[in-house]
Amino acid sequence: MPEAVETLDGWYCLHDFRKIDWSAWKQASKEERQEALNEFNDLLTSWEEVESNRNGSVGLYQIIGQKADLLIMNLRPTMEELTELENTFNKSKLAEFLIPAYSFVSVVELSTYMAKGKDPETDPELQARLKPMLPKWEHVCFYPMDRKREGDNNWFMEEKDERGRLMYEHGMTGRKYAGKVRQIITGSIGFDDWEWGVTLYAHDMLQFKKLIYEMRFDEVSARFAIFGEFFIGHRKTKDDLNEIMGV
Repeated sequence: MPEAVETLDGWYCLHDFRKIDWSAWKQASKEERQEALNEFNDLLTSWEEVESNRNGSVGLYQIIGQKADLLIMNLRPTMEELTELENTFNKSKLAEFLIPAYSFVSVVELSTYMAKGKDPETDPELQARLKPMLPKWEHVCFYPMDRKREGDNNWFMEEKDERGRLMYEHGMTGRKYAGKVRQIITGSIGFDDWEWGVTLYAHDMLQFKKLIYEMRFDEVSARFAIFGEFFIGHRKTKDDLNEIMGV
């Protein structure tokens, strides 16, 4: 039996996608809309304070297309903290005007291939990758993915050294985009319907297409990758949300 890969696991992560119920929002009074936004601004401020204390991180994004309108991404040291913040948000006034579109529950993950003998508890680089501050870059791209388990292309039947070779080759493609694209890989086996989530950040949205297209030609992607839906969008602030919602 092939040896399973051990993982280094960091902060837990929730991608929360919502659609705006524009009909309900337009029918609400100006006072109700302002109340909803003020309450959310306070909530977002509290999440940003958590980030400033380096006990988590948060990102707000406007999504392009019909799959969703907003993405709220939060990272926390425990799953219980994610559960609590999601519940608090669901009870907020703004949530009354939002429709759940999609969610993804996972944990920041690195394979032990990446550790290379380093101590994950003390190494600054590994700690930064396991407990990341979400990049304040203009654009975001998220997609879930699986590895194939079909015939000769069964990822989980490949020997550990061969998996390592394939991932090293894959990583070399990614290095070409250093400074252009940043990524956070989260593992969701046992947590969600897909096995991994990939969140990419860029200043130039076209870099998403270039990177992902080039990676499709890597052997590990060509033989083993199965991709879910893609969500792309732009980073936003509290003030931007007021403009988006028309208040």
